[in-house]
Amino acid sequence: MSQRNKLRKFAEVLAFPNVYENFDSSNPALTGENGQTIELKGKWNELHFKNANPITLELACGKGDYAVGLAQRFPDRNFIGVDIKGARIWRGAKTALELGLQNVAFLRTRIEQIALFFEENEVDEIWITFPDPFLRNSKSNRRLTSPMFLEQYRKFLKKGGLVHLKTDERLLHEFTLGVLAQQDNYEIRYHDDDIYANPLPLPELEIKTFYEKQHLAAGKTIKYIRFQRKS
Repeated sequence: MSQRNKLRKFAEVLAFPNVYENFDSSNPALTGENGQTIELKGKWNELHFKNANPITLELACGKGDYAVGLAQRFPDRNFIGVDIKGARIWRGAKTALELGLQNVAFLRTRIEQIALFFEENEVDEIWITFPDPFLRNSKSNRRLTSPMFLEQYRKFLKKGGLVHLKTDERLLHEFTLGVLAQQDNYEIRYHDDDIYANPLPLPELEIKTFYEKQHLAAGKTIKYIRFQRKS
């Protein structure tokens, strides 16, 4: 992608009514449409979605394939895609606007600071779809299912809330199972190291991201873990 094209998308996304940004961990306020500052922590339903429907996050959402796909399937739920890459957020947000989807929004920020933007018990469900697996052991704490991130999710995920991990990486799949085996606050509800070898346990798993399509074309198997917050 050319630099000019990136700059155009960055400028365009700032005017979108379904995108919010924050890059300052010392100030949790968000920048919304046309540069307006808004405090959404604990108020996503009230101020953005204008309803009381359950909220689902898609972390490391990329182009928002899952957030948009879920929003289409479940009009009575709200979805928020989270990523740091502006050009990717632009694609997901623009698609949502073109489809007229009012139940999906996007948050451009670092996931390390995700708990700054959601109040306790504000989120019902989390999807983590094909995140960077950070294959080097020295970076294992950056994996989105590391103990550090799981503790962050507990700050806003409701008790009983589900977390879904979908990945092509065996290492991340096994790492997550190992982490969860030592967790008192989460329990595994389902896992499979080749979801397409059998009937899918959830129809939502039919949604395929840009990266998943690439992985499948390369002959990789897709792995899935569903786990639940206990306490």
